[in-house]
Amino acid sequence: MTDNDCIELLKRLVACPSTSRNEDGTADIIEDFLCSQGVDNVVRLHSNVYARSAVWNDALPVLLLNSHHDTVKPSASWTRDPFSPDIVDGRLYGLGSNDAGASVVCLIAAFLHYYRIALPFNIILAISAEEEVTGEHGIRALLPQLGRIDMAVVGEPTMLQAALGERGLVVLDCVSHGKRGHAARAEGVNALYKALDDINTLRKYRQQRISQLLGPMSITTTQIQAGTQHNIIPDECRWVVDVRTTDAYTNEETVELIRSLISSEATPRSTRIRASAISSDHPLVKAAVAMGAPTMVSPATSDMSQMQFPSLKIGVGDSARSHSADEFICLDEISQGRQFYINYINTLAQTIAAGE
Repeated sequence: MTDNDCIELLKRLVACPSTSRNEDGTADIIEDFLCSQGVDNVVRLHSNVYARSAVWNDALPVLLLNSHHDTVKPSASWTRDPFSPDIVDGRLYGLGSNDAGASVVCLIAAFLHYYRIALPFNIILAISAEEEVTGEHGIRALLPQLGRIDMAVVGEPTMLQAALGERGLVVLDCVSHGKRGHAARAEGVNALYKALDDINTLRKYRQQRISQLLGPMSITTTQIQAGTQHNIIPDECRWVVDVRTTDAYTNEETVELIRSLISSEATPRSTRIRASAISSDHPLVKAAVAMGAPTMVSPATSDMSQMQFPSLKIGVGDSARSHSADEFICLDEISQGRQFYINYINTLAQTIAAGE
């Protein structure tokens, strides 16, 4: 694939609406494109598309190249047609152009480049669906079908910086119980006050274990609701806690820790979105550093949260443009990204072959 091939494929993807759980059209485009390029083992699972390199050796480790082709819904503040892939002043506009269409087409280019070349590892390309909603038919359904994975490169807009980790997420729905009474008589037990005591406890809590890479987890109360009218002591208060987790505690440990600190009920909506962290000694990181890529910690979650193996997030574009109106990708970013992935895989091969 040339730079122009990448641009033309991205234009086709942008022109086809692919909001989460409605990605069949872009899955068709990706599947058909890979087949047209001579990839003879393309597999479709729901709206996920994957393929293995032609030169496969079961004795070698497996590298996963992953990005996603679903998008968020376009906001009302768009001033352009979000599905019209217009090129203006060196920018390709359109929903999903930056997040994460540019990484998708560049990873496809790198996969095709090495499709029939023997490396000290096998390659699986997997372009997943439902990433924006962590859906059950996205990477969660796909990973069990791929077999053993030893390491992964996750394509997200990082400006080609190597994200060594990202925080996870647990959202807790909390309920504080009291006893109804008349406000004028100071009767009852105020559930709102009980909630405030627990909220203050969480604000003041200092964790015993801190992630070396990700730092402390954040515990933030973001919503609260109580009471039916001004003169009645509320007997129930509902509130929500947003917890950005780290690798110092599992998500399940985090839930139990918070429950031990408060008197209110705390129910997690999910524990699936896990923190991710990779050692600076891993070949994925060494290869990125050898390429001159700056390292960082990603502020955003991704499909990396579902991967229970070493993974590195690095990709094309700028996360500041993600989910924004008039989203765009620069054409020179596509060119740089395509060549970066190709060179990175070669550098990774050399790193692994040298036993580093």
